[in-house]
This record gives sequence, C-alpha cells and structure tokens, in this order.
Amino acid sequence: MAERAIEFGLFVNPSAESYRHALEIVRAAEQGGIDLIGIQDHPYQHRFLDTWLLIADLLARTERLRFFPDVANLPLRLPTLMAKQAASLDVMSGGRFELGLGAGAFWEGIEAMGGRALSPGESVDALEEAIPILRACWSGERTVGFEGEHYRVKGFHPGPPPAHAIEIWIGAYKPRMLRLTGRLADGWLPSQGYMPPEHLAEARKVIDEAAAKAGRDPSEVRGLYNVGAIEGGAEAWSETLSAWITELSVTTFILPGDSVEQVEWLVSEVIPAVKH
Repeated sequence: MAERAIEFGLFVNPSAESYRHALEIVRAAEQGGIDLIGIQDHPYQHRFLDTWLLIADLLARTERLRFFPDVANLPLRLPTLMAKQAASLDVMSGGRFELGLGAGAFWEGIEAMGGRALSPGESVDALEEAIPILRACWSGERTVGFEGEHYRVKGFHPGPPPAHAIEIWIGAYKPRMLRLTGRLADGWLPSQGYMPPEHLAEARKVIDEAAAKAGRDPSEVRGLYNVGAIEGGAEAWSETLSAWITELSVTTFILPGDSVEQVEWLVSEVIPAVKH
C-alpha cells in the first residue's frame, strides 16, 4: 500500500453554548488547511447538540474540510439508519464524511434514552455485526439482509450510495476490540486520555497481527490518535508528533480545537514543522 500522507484534524466541542465559537474554530480550520474535524457523539449529554446534525451544518458551511463523529454511538443509532445518514452526508458534501465508530459507553445514559445496556462482550458482538451491515448498505446492492444476535435486516433497499468509499475508524482499547479493528476496520482511533502513547505500540501490534491473520496488509488500517495536552511549546509539540509518526505508526492526528488562536498556532507553528 502507498505511504499515507500525514493529516491533521481538530476535536471540536458540540456544546450548544459554544456553537458560535465552534463555527469560528471551523472557519479558521478551513482557512488554515486543517484536514479533518472530529465531534464526539453523546446524545444523552444535555449540553450537547446532536453530533450528526451539527456535522451536517458544518459540512454545508465548508468546502474542503472532512468531518466524522468521534466516535458514533452505535447503541443509540441503528446501523441501517447510520449508513443512510452517513451516505447522505457524503453525497451532499461531495465525499467529505468518514465514520468513527464505537461499541458504546456510559450505559446509564444510553439506557435512560431507551437504549439497551449491553455487557462489554455483547457490545463488541453488536459492533462486529454492525460493520458488515454498514458496508453492505454502501455497496450499491439493491437489497441488504443480515441475521445476527443484535441486528436483523430483511429486504432493506439501501441508498443512495456514498460519494466515496467511507472509511470506518474504530475507537478500540482492549484486545478483542483491537483484533476486530485489525480484521474489519479502515482505521484505529484511540484517545490519549484512555490510551497513553507508551501503550500504543503494543496495542498496534495486536491490530497488525489480527490484520495479517485475516489476510490483510496491516498498513490498510490507518493509525489515528485523539491527542490531549503535550507539555511545552511548538517545538515540543512538533517533535512529539513527529516521533509518534515514526515510532507508533500514527498518520492522522486529531488535536485540541479549543480556540481560534490555538488553531492559528497549530497551523503556523506546529503542523509545518511536523510535515517538514
């Protein structure tokens, strides 16, 4: 597989209170050459706008940026409907939507909204069923069927197909999810707060082994990383990110997007030094 270009994204807060501020941040990202915007998906969080509607709004306001839920809440969103929404956003934006996907967390909030609380094993089972359903819905096939423990699809006519091959990026941390990512996903999307950099290499090894065992080239699985704070100034940031590229197989960084000033600093001081 050809060497991936290094890409940079921002993690934008979906808080209703900071909506106008988010618009300014996204505008700065669009003008500054940022590649991606990721938005967390917690529908039970009363302060947050709906992630998918916010992404639709931001896609309509931009021409170049790509967007993705970081990560989509599968227990509250049927995979067939998620596939329809993802493909619709991709068509309307000219191919600028990707899908970050998780097995679920914060089960009390999910149950409060009418979702079903799943055990860790059940949530991974459901995710493993959802991925082939999503891909089948995007395949251009006239009819989709699937019989699983968690999802049953009978005679569904999906469409429209997406404008490009939407990638599925999995937020995975534990061995079984890591192996699933290696077998089935297009990308691995951990967060620094849950998996510090010193643990990435060992986890990536699990993914690569699972990919190879499934007959895949491990490089097909994009390495992404939701980055938290890095101590120091621009030089420390650029040196740290550069080291993670070479040592940890990360090619896509999602960086904090807390202010326009921070975006401008990243664009002018940090990213050029990493790409150099």
